[in-house]
Amino acid sequence: MDSFSIWFSWILFASFTRQLKGHGSLACMEEERTGLLKLKEAFRFPNASALSSWGEEYKNCCVWENVRCDAISKRVSQLSINRIDNVSFINTEEDWYLDLSLFLPFRELKNLSLAWNLLRGFTGEMRSSKLQYVDLGWNRLTDIPSFLSGQKALKYLDLESNCLTNLSHFKDLTTLSALETLNLGYNDITSDILPSIGSLASLKALSFRNSKLTGSFPKELDLSLNSLTGVIPLCLSNLTSLKLLELSENLFIGNIPSTLFQNLTSLEYISLSYNHFEGLISFGSFSLNSKLEVFELDSHNNELEVDTENPPWTPLFQLKVLRLSNYPLNQPTGYVPTFLLSQHDLRVVNLSHNSMVGEVPSWLFQNNTNLEFLSLANNSLTGRFLLHPHSRNMNMFRLDISLNEIQAELPDSIGSVLPNLLLLNMSANMLQGSIPSSLSNNYLHGPLLPRMLNVTKLVWLYLDNNNFSGELPRGLLNSINLRLLDISNNLISGEMPNWLGDFLRLDSLVLSDNSFEGRIPPNFCNLKQLSFLDLSHNRFSGLIPSCVNLASLKYLHLQGNDFMGLLPRILSGSTSLVTLDVRDNKLSGEIPRWISSLSSLRVLLLKKNNLNGSIPSEICHLKNVSILDLSFNKFAGPIPSCLYQIPFGSRILIYNTFATDVGWLIQYALSTTYSYESELSVNQYGTADVETGVEEEIEFMSKSRFESYKGNILYYISGIDLSHNELSGYIPNELGYLSNLHTLNLSHNNLGGSIPTTFSRLKQIQSLDSSFNRLSGEIPSELTQLNFLSVFSVAYNNLSGSIPDRKAQFGTLEENSYTGNPLLCGPPLQRSCTRSKQSPSPSMPPRSEEKESFHYEFGLSFLISYLAAFLGVVSFLYIEAYYMERLVVLVKAKINVFLLR
Repeated sequence: MDSFSIWFSWILFASFTRQLKGHGSLACMEEERTGLLKLKEAFRFPNASALSSWGEEYKNCCVWENVRCDAISKRVSQLSINRIDNVSFINTEEDWYLDLSLFLPFRELKNLSLAWNLLRGFTGEMRSSKLQYVDLGWNRLTDIPSFLSGQKALKYLDLESNCLTNLSHFKDLTTLSALETLNLGYNDITSDILPSIGSLASLKALSFRNSKLTGSFPKELDLSLNSLTGVIPLCLSNLTSLKLLELSENLFIGNIPSTLFQNLTSLEYISLSYNHFEGLISFGSFSLNSKLEVFELDSHNNELEVDTENPPWTPLFQLKVLRLSNYPLNQPTGYVPTFLLSQHDLRVVNLSHNSMVGEVPSWLFQNNTNLEFLSLANNSLTGRFLLHPHSRNMNMFRLDISLNEIQAELPDSIGSVLPNLLLLNMSANMLQGSIPSSLSNNYLHGPLLPRMLNVTKLVWLYLDNNNFSGELPRGLLNSINLRLLDISNNLISGEMPNWLGDFLRLDSLVLSDNSFEGRIPPNFCNLKQLSFLDLSHNRFSGLIPSCVNLASLKYLHLQGNDFMGLLPRILSGSTSLVTLDVRDNKLSGEIPRWISSLSSLRVLLLKKNNLNGSIPSEICHLKNVSILDLSFNKFAGPIPSCLYQIPFGSRILIYNTFATDVGWLIQYALSTTYSYESELSVNQYGTADVETGVEEEIEFMSKSRFESYKGNILYYISGIDLSHNELSGYIPNELGYLSNLHTLNLSHNNLGGSIPTTFSRLKQIQSLDSSFNRLSGEIPSELTQLNFLSVFSVAYNNLSGSIPDRKAQFGTLEENSYTGNPLLCGPPLQRSCTRSKQSPSPSMPPRSEEKESFHYEFGLSFLISYLAAFLGVVSFLYIEAYYMERLVVLVKAKINVFLLR
């Protein structure tokens, strides 16, 4: 063959290949090409630039984006016109309806996706009878489109995340004899449609996830995340071909029928989690389910008891996933389930919060080398945590044995047996021993954590609330990916290692409640991604480093140390800072003016330092502050009246800003996925997104006691504490405008004037303390309108008059709320505000005894005055005579001296 023939053949082949890439079509039907252009015009409403590749320059419409044609018939077989992104359209409330007649030219359309377009509905008709796949998810449909009726070939229908409520056209779907997958999840369905589903004989996958179905009840059945109520119907046992039964996150009550699963021998996946079951369920009910691979029965409550031991049984299945948390398990013995001894392919095991006792089941590692996720948290397991030194588990990424009673030291081999751990949580046990400082061959040789810290993939490490002692070992550096290190509440001592600054990815560092001492090392300034730093309750000293990059810092806890000097100006760059807690240190100087730059600040705690000067008005620029504690300092001058400009306690402002995640949040350690094919796939595991952090905790004086607030409660509390200072002047009336404030403490100052009547507007106030001041006047009676007041004190002032009526909350107050005010009267004090004697009648003259009393008092006062004057004159004369005599003697002496000369 000559070169021209070869070249020509190559051109033909390349052209043919390009046509194949056009999804098998060598041409484009002109009728369908025109129809696509009309569709494009319809979608120009939300976005004028949508489907830009559909145009004259490409004659073959089969190569247009989101279009596929059948290779044989050359007709359009697939259309995907979804996610037409446009912000202005997404935010609009205008209804948008699509004309179905635009699809008439596409006679062989099989797959149609119109998801994510916020369609309200359809007009017109579409006569296509070959549809097999329809995706209308993430729109605004209020009913199932009528054009779906009669689609005999339809196998897949997705209507997830719409506004479906009363499904008037649902009965039309019962004729879809080929339907295998139906997804109605995340809607607001209230009509009773479950009985009709039984006619969908070909159904293999059904999802009502997060809808609001009512009523009672296909090969797979997913009814999770709904509002189904009542007991589980026994008629489910007739679905003998069922492979997947998903009833989680509903409102089912009563017992789980023990006979339910005996006929469902094809079941591979059972999820009954997060309902309101009660009574007792025995695992013997599943003894015939030989194909079972996934069993989930997690709970939010413990009204159901689970027994895996009685009656005796032998499992025929090999589980991959077992989630069985938050139940009283095997009571009263609390034994670890023994059937797990026969399981050798476990991937996920969650036996947390089950009141289990006995030795830690370390054999789970040796029997299940594919184990990826194990949680035994919050039980009463004891003994030592043991691992076979020669075993290997390459898949384990999360291990949680926290909140138990595990003792002694950890095994030397933990790092080599579990080399790919991402999260290790051993907090709140009785582990002990020192973290050794000697290293060789990239692992530690000492009695504690000898190989654990060479796990270079470790991201989250929790060793808090144990009895670890000694210094931090340099071996921690082997965990180069470490993002969180929590060793709080131990006995760790020594100085903070300089090499901690080498953890460049560190996000959270918690060293609180140990015995660290000395200064913060210079290398600490390398930590540029810190979000949570807690060094509280140690013996750190010196200045707060001024070199630290705090741009990403959100929570800073330094309380209970010996830091001194001024608040460093470097903090002014911490615009993301939510909590600044430097209580119980030796800081001095004034509150800096740059404090106003901390625009995200919610909690400012400066208690028990040596701060002085006046409270600057710039503090009023902190519009998001909910807790302000300046107590036990030396602040002087007036209370800034502008404090009312801060909307203390506005939950809208502080929502979702506090760290509320205890340790970690993993919704699912492994996401068990279901394939919408003919078979159930439980082998498709993937690690879910992992968020991790530490729980934010704030201590604040409220209701006359020191309270600790954690997590979500921080969204709801607010308070001001200016006590134990040298503040003077009047209490600003404007403080009464803080209607969401819960605590106000102004005690132990030099405040004068009266109690503002505007305090009656503090509608949410629970604790109001203005004791140990110089307040005068009466207690405003309007304060009885404060319905949530539980602590009130005006003790040791100069108040006078009658105490407000003992009604509402004021009826609960005792004498110590008012003591130290000698001119106050009325209950609960013993001093009465009215004389017991009767008042004289206006027509009667004064009684003689009253006249005599007046004369007696007048005479007595006159006599005392006269005697005082008389004694004064006598004293003056006596003193005058004495000095005159001395003067005469002196003069005579001087004269004699002169004469002698």
